[in-house]
Amino acid sequence: MGTWEPRHWESEVDSGVPRRERRSGEFCAYIPDLLTDAPLTLSSSTSRLLAEAESAVRRLDRRSANGLASLSRFLLRSEAIASSRIEGIAPSAKKIALAELGQSEDVEGLSDTAILVANNMTAVRDASQRVADTGAITTDHLLELQRSLLTDAPRLHGVRTAQNWLGGSSHHPFDAEFVPPAPDHVQGLLDDLVDYMNGAAHSPIVHAALTHAQFETIHPFADGNGRVGRAIIHTLLTRRGLTASSILPVSLIFATFRDEYIQGLTAYRRDGSAESQQTVDGKETWIVVFAEAVLHAADRAEELADDIDVLRDEWTTLITDHRRAEGRSRALRSDSAVTLILNELPGTPVLTPAAVTRIHDVSSQAAHTALDTLHAAGILETASIGRGRRAYLSSDLLNLISVAERKLASTRFDTRLSPPNRPAPARPS
Repeated sequence: MGTWEPRHWESEVDSGVPRRERRSGEFCAYIPDLLTDAPLTLSSSTSRLLAEAESAVRRLDRRSANGLASLSRFLLRSEAIASSRIEGIAPSAKKIALAELGQSEDVEGLSDTAILVANNMTAVRDASQRVADTGAITTDHLLELQRSLLTDAPRLHGVRTAQNWLGGSSHHPFDAEFVPPAPDHVQGLLDDLVDYMNGAAHSPIVHAALTHAQFETIHPFADGNGRVGRAIIHTLLTRRGLTASSILPVSLIFATFRDEYIQGLTAYRRDGSAESQQTVDGKETWIVVFAEAVLHAADRAEELADDIDVLRDEWTTLITDHRRAEGRSRALRSDSAVTLILNELPGTPVLTPAAVTRIHDVSSQAAHTALDTLHAAGILETASIGRGRRAYLSSDLLNLISVAERKLASTRFDTRLSPPNRPAPARPS
């Protein structure tokens, strides 16, 4: 049963902070119910909400699968950038895209923060996909996710061996907003969690909701819990086949509606047996919060896809007008380098001739010619990446990432109606 366990805190701080921060004493840490085989009954209204959210996600995923695969990479980049801003790291979309390019070729002048976000994005994508594809999830897979996110802090890797807490003082848990279970309970709770993750007792959205809440409640690591918890959402939805080709910005909805998110998790952390009505109601409260976030995320991702479609129409007009001005009236071939680049541009908004050759399997000459054509047509701009070398980039797409991030930071998804509720980029000029 979910319960608050009395514990004793013995301060190890003897100087350098006020006396109040050095105190020892009693506190309570929360031990959640095990997830495996726990009963769950949902109201008809919650069931309808879950069905609506699942339908919205499936529509988006079908759209991505039918010729919009690059939308998934666009959404992944958007979520990674906004998530990094929530963590206090705020490089621009352009800098991160250049840092991504720098993973495969030499790019000068990259900032450490842009490299960090780009590397984390790639590492989490790869690690999450491995977990999604694996036969059986283990605790080691969760540790791999943490390592991929904390490459610069190896001393914090692994299951924690000390008590942690959220909020309050950094020296003691007495004023904390929430105190996770003591270290001696963590491994057993993690074993139960991965056992639940490997099953399919509930629908994909309920599965992801309960897994995320349980993981955040256990808070098994010294650092990286929030980022791993967010990655787990995408991993499970992919593993269950709900988002085979899209990324949902669910965590960004949580960040915008932080009060509702915290209230939902607090409701999930009820006292009492797993069978008690109070516990069942608490889980349902959290599932409603999660399902509403999924529905919002799917709707916002659909809007992004619509915005990208508008850009595609503009690109078609620009390239057609450019070719006509050069006396070429025939339509572009579907296998031309220009067409290939435009089809995948949302997923790769910063390119070089070498990148085009690598991604689209075209000759170096064809890559150079296509990029120069798109630049001349006004679709791509150029930026220096070193002496005598330049990259080609779509400012329209990079600005769209910033605009989308600003919208997602508003509780009404429109900063003209409601200002950003969390850190967000300035409106592109």
